[in-house]
Amino acid sequence: MFEIPKPIHRSRVRQLLGREYHIARRKANWLFGSRQWATTRDVLATSHRKFSHQSLILRPLRDVDMVLQHNKRRNLELALAQLDRILIRPGETMSVWKLVGRPTRRKGYLEGLVLNQGRVSRGTGGGLCQLGNLLFWMAAHSPLTISERWRHGFDVFPDMNRTIPFGAGATLAYNYVDLQITNNTPYCFAIHLWLDDIHLHGELSCDEDYDCIYSVEERHHRIQQQIWGGYSRHNQLYRLCTASDGVETEQLLVENHAIMMYEPLLKAAP
Repeated sequence: MFEIPKPIHRSRVRQLLGREYHIARRKANWLFGSRQWATTRDVLATSHRKFSHQSLILRPLRDVDMVLQHNKRRNLELALAQLDRILIRPGETMSVWKLVGRPTRRKGYLEGLVLNQGRVSRGTGGGLCQLGNLLFWMAAHSPLTISERWRHGFDVFPDMNRTIPFGAGATLAYNYVDLQITNNTPYCFAIHLWLDDIHLHGELSCDEDYDCIYSVEERHHRIQQQIWGGYSRHNQLYRLCTASDGVETEQLLVENHAIMMYEPLLKAAP
């Protein structure tokens, strides 16, 4: 049994001070760290589409105002303007927050859905986690290295209409809860992102048509009751690579542990 401590609810003042401290540390890392950051936006001259995915923008959720969902569309538009067509060359790392910057009202960001200690709340720039989820899922189906990824410590919503495994995403909170993708291959990758009336779309292209086909497999999924009374959810996600000769290799991609914020045995309403 994997034990998860009972959540500690910190005061709002402590949360704010702690957040600004970590933001300052991350900015210092951007300035003085040794990583080579992806900053070039362009279109690959000869590209091969390797993976694409889409996710529903307006997703009705219980007790969540749909205005926040519509605001999310605007927030996504602003973030995509900074990320679309970004190139990740060999040796470079793409940081979502280094490219997008701080989501503020002055830049046009609106109040959207955010999660605070497992509770649904409002916050400027809310809803960008959908972008983190999409980028994670795309990188998981490639030879790119997911060098930084965070997941909510809480499982807030039941699996209604879920099309990908639990935990197959990445949460975002400016700027120290980041998604970073590193290119340790000899290839150059490009990320194309766009919105239509219904979906957020993503496409990953490469300048070389490598022959390996990537897939993601969930293993060891389980729900446990913790000694303090709550329930937790756990799984592992593996990245599988199938070469043209049929040889398959695998890699543990992420391991998820989250406190459930709903009863695990509840049945969906008819």
